[in-house]
Amino acid sequence: LDRPSAGKLYVDGKNLFQMSEEELVEYKRSTVGFVWQNNARNLLPYLTAWENVMTPMLFMKDGKSEAQKKKRAEELLELVGLAERKDNTLSQLSGGEQQRVAIAIALANEPKLLLADEPTGAVDRKTADDILDMFRKLNEQLGITIVIVTHDNELASKVNRVISIRDGKTSSERIMKNEYKNRLEDISIEWQREEAQEEFVVLDRAGRIQIPSELLKEMGMNGNKVKLEFVDGKIVIEKPEE
Repeated sequence: LDRPSAGKLYVDGKNLFQMSEEELVEYKRSTVGFVWQNNARNLLPYLTAWENVMTPMLFMKDGKSEAQKKKRAEELLELVGLAERKDNTLSQLSGGEQQRVAIAIALANEPKLLLADEPTGAVDRKTADDILDMFRKLNEQLGITIVIVTHDNELASKVNRVISIRDGKTSSERIMKNEYKNRLEDISIEWQREEAQEEFVVLDRAGRIQIPSELLKEMGMNGNKVKLEFVDGKIVIEKPEE
């Protein structure tokens, strides 16, 4: 939504920083969907769930008839588990149900990329888990790429890829292990949290790395020096002897 002062950003093979205002409008309209942190930015409180999903479709110039758009709105509500609540107004829906309506709206333009800003921030843990399960289903069924911005560390053990940002810079990346993904139903909660992902840190051009604070804390490293060794082809970082 904002133009950064430097850098490059490619989505679907296009450099967003080189787009004109008209091209950016078309990109937002046809390529990306948004789930805002504040439901009020997604939803119109005086409309039903179905009317909320239908409204943005009325402004789309995609060649579809009104009947096709109405059917699409019903399909999206069914996809997010709200087919039986389509005629309810927002005041008749729970916070989790309202968030599902917001997700259906974000899918109205059939985007290739879905951006979700703190989608579980205003709901309880069970509802947050349900929403995350729904995102996973959407990813698998629609093939849509989903980027979630969150401060909830619990989500890290439940998604395929995690990129941590500290001080405005990418500091680490974790990718779910394939064997974990294949055996998800058979392993314990403790193992899920501890072994679900491999963690990587970013190495900058000067050869510097930023070690996650939770790892430093676990190793008891409070100073500004560490012991560095090269052992069997691996770089080993240890707490220095006192």
